[in-house]
Amino acid sequence: MSRHSLKVALVPSAFFDRTQLKDILSKTVRLDQEDEVEYISLPEFSAELVYSLSQDLPELYYLLKKLPEIKEYNKIAASYGDGVLSLAIAQGDNLLLANVFEAADFTTAEYFLFMAVKKLQLNPEQSSLHFMTDLSGEEEMSLYRYFKSVERI
Repeated sequence: MSRHSLKVALVPSAFFDRTQLKDILSKTVRLDQEDEVEYISLPEFSAELVYSLSQDLPELYYLLKKLPEIKEYNKIAASYGDGVLSLAIAQGDNLLLANVFEAADFTTAEYFLFMAVKKLQLNPEQSSLHFMTDLSGEEEMSLYRYFKSVERI
């Protein structure tokens, strides 16, 4: 199981201190007093995923784990639900972006997706988009206008 959460950060292992979990996460997101913070190692990216603890791991973790399964050079994996877009982008084995965005609707989620792809100078017409969550027919068709293909992972 996973959950869509904004309370997550990917930290390079070289800068990670497991005794400072709450401090690390509070520098990137607003934490509530009762938030408990945990982490999980992602050695394939030389990084640690720090997140507000609940019974499930954040959706971003599962996207990062799916990236190596994508065969294309430009690897774009996304998931949208509960007002949160989770996005992971890599070229080959190089992770370029792993982030979550608050997006009240799918159009806003598309905006963040396109902004990230443009900022990273990827050509969407030559890239496949891999979506973890189900898309409506309208959402899928909207994405097809920009990407080479839209795949379900």
